[in-house]
Amino acid sequence: MVGQGTIPVRVLDDLYDGVYFLDPQRRITYWNNAAEKLTGYPAAEVVGRSCADNILVHVNELGDNLCQGGCPVALTLADGMAREAEVFLLHKAGHRLPVLVRVSPLRDDRGQITGALEVFADNSIRLETQLRLEELQRLAMLDPLTRLPNRRYLERQLEARLAEHARQGWPFGVVFMDLDHFKSINDRLGHQAGDELLVMVSRSLELNSRPFDLVGRWGGEEFLAIIPNVDPEALQRVAERYRALVANCVIFRQPEPLRATISLGAALVREGDTMDSLLARADQFMYQSKQSGRDRLTLG
Repeated sequence: MVGQGTIPVRVLDDLYDGVYFLDPQRRITYWNNAAEKLTGYPAAEVVGRSCADNILVHVNELGDNLCQGGCPVALTLADGMAREAEVFLLHKAGHRLPVLVRVSPLRDDRGQITGALEVFADNSIRLETQLRLEELQRLAMLDPLTRLPNRRYLERQLEARLAEHARQGWPFGVVFMDLDHFKSINDRLGHQAGDELLVMVSRSLELNSRPFDLVGRWGGEEFLAIIPNVDPEALQRVAERYRALVANCVIFRQPEPLRATISLGAALVREGDTMDSLLARADQFMYQSKQSGRDRLTLG
């Protein structure tokens, strides 16, 4: 038992990785300091509750809710096998954080399963992101609300990618994203709710991008991602991951939870493209997604 056996509480609380224990009904019985820092949830809010009870709510990169099938903890409790998985937890602030989880069974003296231990670590590129943010802030190329690169920086990077493509033939794509029904949310719930929504979406896009991809705020409720070294299939995978994870974000607040979906248009660079022509195609595809029902990707 934590604190009464071979694992004192102070040892677990000193770890950089999040650690929590669950009983056979998947109720949380212990939550360490790192779990609080990584998820935003203090122990007082989670101990005694199920992790599926608006806490963590793990999904895979397709947005499938693992609490409804494929939960590593549930599988380990059922068969006693240790597991490792890359999943996306729901941060208290509403965004999705990629984590690497390791689940092990807990047994009594007779070998019977009495619960499970999960250890999870931040699987994002936080150090690289922080260094980039500091540099962008110094150059006044940071959007003040979302803390993403601003339009000015994105335009510079697009020009650089286009020049590389002209000289070396290096492929890249762009993904244009627009929040669905954003004006109605602002009108109904107020601009503060709208700002919270923009920050939630921006954090999910930023934390779930590959190290060499760039996501920024184009303006208003529009975001742009520059995705280097991709073919159509890889560009589609990246864009669908953005769509699915944003759709699984939520901030639990009154009078109603804040949720968002995005419509996306993705385009690969073509011979002779300019920044205007490339962005015009991506923008056109994004509007096709809007007209087809929103919360979807159109790629060309």
